[in-house]
Amino acid sequence: MAFLKYSLIRLALFVPLFALFVFLQLGWLLAVVCAGLISFALSYLFFQKQRDAAAASLHARFSGRAKPLRTAGEVDDAEAEDKLVDSNPDITVRNDLRNKEA
Repeated sequence: MAFLKYSLIRLALFVPLFALFVFLQLGWLLAVVCAGLISFALSYLFFQKQRDAAAASLHARFSGRAKPLRTAGEVDDAEAEDKLVDSNPDITVRNDLRNKEA
């Protein structure tokens, strides 16, 4: 959520600057470059708290300690497997065994 918030702040800075530079007839490429540089500088100078929160959320997501994201199908499959195991106590599931051939 912090990354999305910071991205939206940067986009809110970029879009009006881009529109201004296009209106001033700088050309599309120069308008993109100028708007990008100015929005980067403004966000770097004035939105440090949001930038740090976004960086922390990205670090937490990709550090390997975050919970894995599951699709709706994976959640449904896991619930069905749990119901099957709960209704049949004689079934043993061993999905944590690793292939010891090497």
